[in-house]
Amino acid sequence: SYPVVLMARNPDNYESLVKEINGNGGKAIGISTDVADASSIKSAFGKIEKEFGGAGCAAAIFNASGRFVRKPLLDLTEEEFTAGFDVSCKGAFLFSQATLPLLLKSTDSGKYPPTLIFTGATASLKGSAMMSSFATGKFAMRALAQSIAREFAPKGIHVAHAVIDGVIDIPRTKDWLKDMPPEAKISAEAIADGYWYLHTQPKTTFTNELDIRPMLEKW
Repeated sequence: SYPVVLMARNPDNYESLVKEINGNGGKAIGISTDVADASSIKSAFGKIEKEFGGAGCAAAIFNASGRFVRKPLLDLTEEEFTAGFDVSCKGAFLFSQATLPLLLKSTDSGKYPPTLIFTGATASLKGSAMMSSFATGKFAMRALAQSIAREFAPKGIHVAHAVIDGVIDIPRTKDWLKDMPPEAKISAEAIADGYWYLHTQPKTTFTNELDIRPMLEKW
């Protein structure tokens, strides 16, 4: 098992999971971090180095997403437009710069290739009406993931982009699609299984992009 570092701006988003992991005999810490802020990223990874003594990293997952704005293009403010890009793309860039040196340390020491996974969405592939802010950030993150993969795969690092196409079944979405059967939502545990599958792929079999959707999702 791996020690886990969970990062989010709001500690409420990781505290319960940190307690669960530590309560089950694992090792986890949480760090309040704004991934769109270079100084916040630097501070967070300084704490990681202090906690783990500069050890390498087996896997890093970028789950952050910019503020969701659904508005007609002519009604968007500049701040609303860049909100999606600042997290989904600039944040992914800053996170990658911080994690890749740690992943490179693990290329010959771990059981599986060190892995960097970016969590995308339907908007990574399809810019729908009134979704220009969200889609721009997600499109850009997918391009960043491809570029990083082409640079770092020859160095032994598996970089993958996951298209999560649908509503994830978590407490916050309990009332979403409530008239639909369970197969209308994506299981969060199944997404984790998919990410573990990516991480355990050998160097002879790197999947660069994986799409995950429930059976009833229209695509």
